[in-house]
Amino acid sequence: MLHLRGRYHRELPPAAARPRHVGLIMDGNRRWARMAGMASPSIGHRVGAEHLGDLLGWLQARDIDHASVYVLSANNIRKRTGEELDYLFTLIETVVPQKVRASGHWQLHIAGDLDLLPVASRAALDAAVAETVHRPGHLTLAIGYDPQQEIVDAVRRLLPCGNLSADDLPDAITAALPGGPIKDIDLVIRTSGERRISGFFPWQSGRAEIHFSDKMWPAFTEHDLDLALADYARRKEDP
Repeated sequence: MLHLRGRYHRELPPAAARPRHVGLIMDGNRRWARMAGMASPSIGHRVGAEHLGDLLGWLQARDIDHASVYVLSANNIRKRTGEELDYLFTLIETVVPQKVRASGHWQLHIAGDLDLLPVASRAALDAAVAETVHRPGHLTLAIGYDPQQEIVDAVRRLLPCGNLSADDLPDAITAALPGGPIKDIDLVIRTSGERRISGFFPWQSGRAEIHFSDKMWPAFTEHDLDLALADYARRKEDP
């Protein structure tokens, strides 16, 4: 491993004070690699992708069965260079599905336009979605993701339902969005010290608490997750 994680004693908040659905913006992969003196900043992307498996295990151990993770936006696909994109697509095709399958717990959902990805990457994600159906945990990965387009598509799917009242519309839009059965995100964690959420599931996270961690994503530890959960619990106790 390129980063070390020590054991520590943790005291989790009671279940009532824990988020049901955690969102994560895993930022800082390239900066972590540069700070660590890696030969290529892209190595950070591989370590970050592998680190997803750690996160899934930590959430499962805390009885948090709904997670949404920002992987790659549609805008990033359009503006990055071909070589860097090819590397990211390889990770999305290989490492990411393998980590989800290996968990044995998480059902994979995708939010975003997979037509922006190469055929092989789309096929690998589609296979992982099919193979993980009926698992108890629900993981939604934002890949080729455009927040405005997601809401537009949800509304478009509702257009044939002309009998919806104004009161029913918000719940109907929520149900039409991609992802698992629990769409509303309770806690959003962003790593790397950036103080913004970059269009991360804006409809689903409209009422979420936001926790900013100064750690780069590959250096984010189990202890850092518990700090975020404790921060969430404190806010719920003192609204």
